[in-house]
Amino acid sequence: MSTPRTPEMRREADSRGREGEAEAALWLAGQGWQILAERVKTRAGEIDLIARRDGLVAFVEVKWRARAAALAEAIDERRLARVAAAVELVWQDYVTEGEDIRIDVILLAPGRKPAHIANAWMPFC
Repeated sequence: MSTPRTPEMRREADSRGREGEAEAALWLAGQGWQILAERVKTRAGEIDLIARRDGLVAFVEVKWRARAAALAEAIDERRLARVAAAVELVWQDYVTEGEDIRIDVILLAPGRKPAHIANAWMPFC
């Protein structure tokens, strides 16, 4: 069982998350993506970044960890399902020119190049 997080721990984690999202947005922009939105909140959950490039709109989940080894457990089906549920609520606000859509993940850790997992969400049928 894990120790409950204090309000201060939650604030610190939120701050690190915001820094990670800003780093991911800068990295995506450097790769030719146009950032359409950040931290889009819906009743189903939050979408960290929404970006467009070459007829594609990507809804991006960003995960930052203090240790690169912890990135393997940073994302799972449950988290991606929550992002997918949020995307279902807002995609039509961002797909304005018939673009394709996908859900991507960017994993960040100090001293490590961002890992971009394109099309990370494939729901099981």
